[in-house]
Amino acid sequence: MKLLIVEDEKLLAGQLTNMVMRIDPAAEVVARTNSIRSTVQWLRSNAMPDLILMDIELADGQCFEIFNQVPVSTPVIFTTAYDEYTLKAFKVNSIDYLLKPVKEDELNAAINKFKTLHYTSAVPDTSGQINLLLSQLGKNQSAGFRERFLIRQGQKMISVNTDQVAFFLASNKLNFIITKEKQKFMIDHTLEEVEHMVDPKKFFRANRQLILSQDVVKAIYPWFKGKLKVDVSVPAEEDVLISREKATAFKEWMGG
Repeated sequence: MKLLIVEDEKLLAGQLTNMVMRIDPAAEVVARTNSIRSTVQWLRSNAMPDLILMDIELADGQCFEIFNQVPVSTPVIFTTAYDEYTLKAFKVNSIDYLLKPVKEDELNAAINKFKTLHYTSAVPDTSGQINLLLSQLGKNQSAGFRERFLIRQGQKMISVNTDQVAFFLASNKLNFIITKEKQKFMIDHTLEEVEHMVDPKKFFRANRQLILSQDVVKAIYPWFKGKLKVDVSVPAEEDVLISREKATAFKEWMGG
């Protein structure tokens, strides 16, 4: 069995390689790539492997772009820190979908599933797999809202839960998470993207620069021209103002 490992974290790629060799000593990891670009180049220049282990969030984007650039007939086991890509993953040859940190027994089960399907030429029941995974992954009240964000800090990555977030901020063409502990982390997502990722019961798009957590709202004051001024428990760079057009929706969101 020949495998391609697509993972942008060198340490994790090495750990996956070691797991594979323990699970199946006869397996051969033919290559390890770390980006959309390098993976597309490798797939265009080499024979297809038997199986691909692929991280969804790569340094230069989501791995699904690979399938838009090159035909991939090989089955894929996806790995990711997030649980929101299940349905999309199953549209592109997915055998399984493993949450990080990947456990060896789960990888073993996924590889055995591949072998069973490969050697029996069986066609997987995708709809059944999707329902099972949605149950196993514990989607957030079936809405699929993101529960955490993976943040890059130099050579390491940390996870910030959404319940730690005071607000999402756009400033000087960059986007940030500000936590309730007043930490500031840069993120790759725009506020427009974040707005669709988080639970609207907990977060409100106050203006073009700010998505606000309900937890940090201390008080609301009438302001000029029908606007509202929001007093927050975590200091913002500027006054938090709600436009006249959004004022009614904001008060309803706060329970008014």
